[in-house]
Amino acid sequence: MIYLSLGTNLGDREWNLDRARALLAEALRTDLICSETVRTKAVGFDGPDFLNQVVAFQSEVGPEELLDICQGVEKEMGRDPHEAEYDAQGRRVYHDRVIDVDILLFNDRKISTPRLTIPHPQVEERTFIQELLKEI
Repeated sequence: MIYLSLGTNLGDREWNLDRARALLAEALRTDLICSETVRTKAVGFDGPDFLNQVVAFQSEVGPEELLDICQGVEKEMGRDPHEAEYDAQGRRVYHDRVIDVDILLFNDRKISTPRLTIPHPQVEERTFIQELLKEI
């Protein structure tokens, strides 16, 4: 099973999650199993609260292709291309976003490349992600 997290803190957040799920289901040609939606505070910056959700599915898509699909959904929804950003102390810098689609788990695979890390490094750090994963 493959698990993705969806997060949004700009605009019509419910619509953003609905649209991201629809675009993912279309691109992956599969149905998504969806967790409940939870509200969380912005982490690492001051901003509106996020709505977050985890989705799960089965697919023959490869990890790199899935990353391209996730980034394509973000782009289609108006998110600018981005790379991880760090401050002078080496802490990750975060910003508001219309949608964020992260690959959390990809079956039992472990991947560590400059472009992709699976499992996602924040799976263990974010309690709400662990709870949503358990839910589905």
